[in-house]
Amino acid sequence: MSQQKNGFEHYPTIEEVDDWIDSLMDEAEVNSCTVEVLGRNSFSHHLGVHYASNEFRYVKFTPKQGTPFYGYWQPAWSQPAPLLIHVPGYGAEMSTHPDLVQQGYHVLHISPLGYTTPDGPNEALQVDGEWPVLPDTVSSGAKEGYRSWLLNCIQAINWAEELEGTVKGRLSFFGTSQGGGGALLLGSIFRDRGVRCVAADVPFLTNFPLAAGRGAYALTAPGFTKLQNPAAGWRSLGFIDTLSHVRRLTMPVLLTGGGEDLSTPADTIESLFERLPGTRSYTMLQNTGHRYTREFMHLASAWFRIYA
Repeated sequence: MSQQKNGFEHYPTIEEVDDWIDSLMDEAEVNSCTVEVLGRNSFSHHLGVHYASNEFRYVKFTPKQGTPFYGYWQPAWSQPAPLLIHVPGYGAEMSTHPDLVQQGYHVLHISPLGYTTPDGPNEALQVDGEWPVLPDTVSSGAKEGYRSWLLNCIQAINWAEELEGTVKGRLSFFGTSQGGGGALLLGSIFRDRGVRCVAADVPFLTNFPLAAGRGAYALTAPGFTKLQNPAAGWRSLGFIDTLSHVRRLTMPVLLTGGGEDLSTPADTIESLFERLPGTRSYTMLQNTGHRYTREFMHLASAWFRIYA
């Protein structure tokens, strides 16, 4: 309990979190992207597996300032259609969702920061074999790391929302692990721009003080080693902790936890669920570890049918 208190006492105020979000949205307007829809459409780099579609395409986003990054655009067959945004786990994988496309949604997968390309991971961006997005957040005062990650997401979403076949003001977010935490943060950021719902599978970035360095939360350590004052690191984490955004998560939110998940402990997810102010669902997959599951996709698909 003392570790919880010591972390939270350094978190930013509600007003500071709101200001941080507003500044992100403002930066996205100024730092727009050049967008190129690429001719390639298959995942041929991954074990030679292909998914063929004449419509599915990689998209390259080149910000005025920052590193180019990629998305994977999967348009619905019948348009106009609502928009689902998928963001990746910490492994920076790319995902395709033809099942959701068949149900009538546009799906945009976003891989921020250029970590993954159509040819596979850009391992030159790793530090000591890990992606540096979380430690960069800690050491920068939340001015880099996940701020840049979320900025890339906003830039890509702004593009997708302006496409002729997209229903305006009707978007939802989903993902697993980092993707689950990222989906919740994006739900908060886009709260006033038509978010219909969020589906967050074993979400990371949730209750850092309670996690106390367990599992994936150990990834914060390299960031703290760069700081003389640990309080500054806790303040940085406060901007991206989903608990700091909970009052903004007024849309329907689906959460899952894994009973054998050692990376994103279930108690952190349950602490978020207890605080959610609106329609909510939490499913504990008792014998499941930390992975993207068929069970989650069935739950998310139903959630989208009801709310998206």
